[in-house]
Amino acid sequence: TVWGIYNALVKIGTSGQASIDKVAGPVGEALIMTAIGLAVAVPAVLGYNFIVRRNKTTLDKIRSFGTDLHSVLIATGAKK
Repeated sequence: TVWGIYNALVKIGTSGQASIDKVAGPVGEALIMTAIGLAVAVPAVLGYNFIVRRNKTTLDKIRSFGTDLHSVLIATGAKK
């Protein structure tokens, strides 16, 4: 994206004027790269959020098990 905008600005600088034919190609390329970046980033973020949510659920279950185990050990008179 940055490279496409950079190329557009270079073409404007070398031609001395900002005509649509000089800018359209690099800006269009930048927009396509932005769309591809979003197509990659959105599923990655969704997958990351799924894994984090699953890890939190697993940790909650482990904490609950630990609390229950501690309660059973205390109730049965087990030593530390």
